[in-house]
Amino acid sequence: MARGRKKTAAKKRVAKKATAVVSPALTKATKAVEKANAGVKAATVKVDAANKKVAAARKKAASAKTAAAKKAVVTARNAAAKQKAALAAAKDKVREAKAMVQAANVEAKAAAAAAAAKEAIEAYELSLTSKAEADLAKAVAAFETKWRASRAKKDAAKVKARAKKEEAKKKAAEKKAAAKLKQLAKPKPAKKAKKKPAKKKAAGRKPAAKKAPARRKTAKKAK
Repeated sequence: MARGRKKTAAKKRVAKKATAVVSPALTKATKAVEKANAGVKAATVKVDAANKKVAAARKKAASAKTAAAKKAVVTARNAAAKQKAALAAAKDKVREAKAMVQAANVEAKAAAAAAAAKEAIEAYELSLTSKAEADLAKAVAAFETKWRASRAKKDAAKVKARAKKEEAKKKAAEKKAAAKLKQLAKPKPAKKAKKKPAKKKAAGRKPAAKKAPARRKTAKKAK
């Protein structure tokens, strides 16, 4: 049975947590609104005080009816008008600061949208990476199964071919061994006794040496 391939644990990428976008422009505009509101509050107090002075000067001028009293009323009115102008300027600053806040809010929302888009892309990339790792593991497992089956089939064919060769060798060896055993099992023929060579008879006497033929004596008679 084919052993399963060990899967390598893929390193998981940790998605970054969304961080709130802090806009310096929004911070500045918010502080400007707070300052402008404080200015309006202070200007309102001064206007109220100036109005009270105008009312008091009028009351005094109505009873005294002197030039000084009348002049005091004019001075009080001028001071009140100045404070009202300051109040109006402070309110304008509040409107400007609020407009800055609105603009900063728009920019902050745009920055937040950009950050959210970036985080969405990173999260999507992370999901694709995780899915890719899972798909890779499945693909590797499927390929391994297919490869092992194909390899097992090829190896089985090779084993069959080798077994055929070895079987032929075995049969040849068995045939040779059987022939050898058969040959060894045959009875050996009895060995014939070798005849001893006949001894030559010893001669009693040595043959006489042949005498040289006698020279014929030719006697020549002297005449």
